[in-house]
Amino acid sequence: MTASITADDNDRDDRPPPPRLAFDRHTWKEIAYLLGNLPVALIGFVYAASAIFTGVGLSVTVIGLPLLALALAGARLLGRAERARARVLLGIRIDEPSPLHRPHRGDGHLTWLWASLKDPVAWRSVLYSFIRLPWGVLTFAVTTVSLFVLWPVLPFIARGLTNADRAMARGLLSPSDELERRIAELESDRGVVIDTAAADLRRIERDLHDGAQARLVALAMGLGLAKEKLLEDPDTAALMVDEAHGEVKLALQELRDLARGIHPAVLTDRGLDAALSSIAARCTAPVKVTVDLAGRPAEAIEGIAYFTVSELLQNVSKHAQAKSVTVDVWRAEDRLLIQVTDDGRGGARLDGGTGMAGLAERLGAVDGLFVLDSPEGGPTTVTAELPWRERSSH
Repeated sequence: MTASITADDNDRDDRPPPPRLAFDRHTWKEIAYLLGNLPVALIGFVYAASAIFTGVGLSVTVIGLPLLALALAGARLLGRAERARARVLLGIRIDEPSPLHRPHRGDGHLTWLWASLKDPVAWRSVLYSFIRLPWGVLTFAVTTVSLFVLWPVLPFIARGLTNADRAMARGLLSPSDELERRIAELESDRGVVIDTAAADLRRIERDLHDGAQARLVALAMGLGLAKEKLLEDPDTAALMVDEAHGEVKLALQELRDLARGIHPAVLTDRGLDAALSSIAARCTAPVKVTVDLAGRPAEAIEGIAYFTVSELLQNVSKHAQAKSVTVDVWRAEDRLLIQVTDDGRGGARLDGGTGMAGLAERLGAVDGLFVLDSPEGGPTTVTAELPWRERSSH
C-alpha cells in the first residue's frame, strides 16, 4: 500500500499560520531556526570544503576517489540532519530521498564507488552546504539585530527569511523528483515479489514432498510386494493391487489440488467469473459472486485477483463464523476492484496472523491497494485494487 503526496499538497498542508505581532510558538521556532543557521552552516561549509576538495585534489592518487565517495556519503548525513531540523522547527513536510543503490553481490567495489561518485542526492547536499554559509551569516545578523531593534515586526521578518529557507530545503534536500521516489518503491516491491515467489516455491515443494511424493513412494513399495506375491498368493496380491489403485486416485487428487493452487485451469479457460464461483462453492458460508467485467485483464493481474479472493474466502471459512459473503469484482477506468464482505464476527487485522499482511504486500508489489475495514462484531469489508492491464493477444 502506497500513498503519494504531491508538491502542491505539501505546500498547502505544511503552510504555517500567518505571522502576527504577538510572538507565537511558530514565530519562536522560526527565530530559533534562523539563529541556528550560522553554526550549522559553518559546520556544513567546513566539512564540504575540506572533505570534498581534499577528495578532488587527491583524485589522481589511489585513495582520492574512495575518499571522495566517503565524503559524499557524509554529505548525505548532513542533508538528513538538515531535513530533520527543517521538519521540527519549520514544520515542512519533506520526504527522505531514496537510499544509495547498493550493488548486487559480486559486482565489486568499483560499482559501489561509481554509484557513490554520481549520487545526485549527495552532490545537492554539498551545494546546499556551500550556499548556506553566506545565507546563514545574513539570517543570523538580521535576526539578532531585529530581536533588539525591530522586534515588533520580527514575526514578519522571520516569516520572510524562513520562507526562503523552506524553498532551499525543498529545492535541494527533497528527493529530486517523483521518479526517484518511484524507484525506491519499485526496489522495495521487487523484494516483496522475490520473497513471495520463494515462499510459493517452498510451499509447492513441501506439498509435493509430504503429499503426492510420499503416496507414490508407498505405491511403488506396495506394487513391488504385490508383484512378489502374484504367483504364490494371487488373492493377497489382488487386494494389494486394489489398495495401490486407491493410492493412485488419492495421489492424482492431491496433484490436481496442487495444480489448482498454482494456477487453476478454470481460470485460464473461463476467466474470473467461473473461477471465483468455483472457490466460492468450497466456502463454509453461502457466497454471492458478482463479476462485472467487459473483458479479461492480463494473466498476472487475473491470477492475483483470483488468489486474493481465494485467500479471503479461506479466512472467512476459518475465522469469521459468517452466515453470508458477497464478492464483487468490477472495473473502474484503469483499475480492477475487488470487494469481499462478510457478516461474521469481525476484528480482523493486518497483523492478526490471518495472511492479510501478505495479501497487502502482494498487491502493493504490483501498484495495488488493500483496505481492511473490520470492526469488532462485524461486518468485515475488504477492498482490493489492482491496475488494469490489457490481456496480451497471443
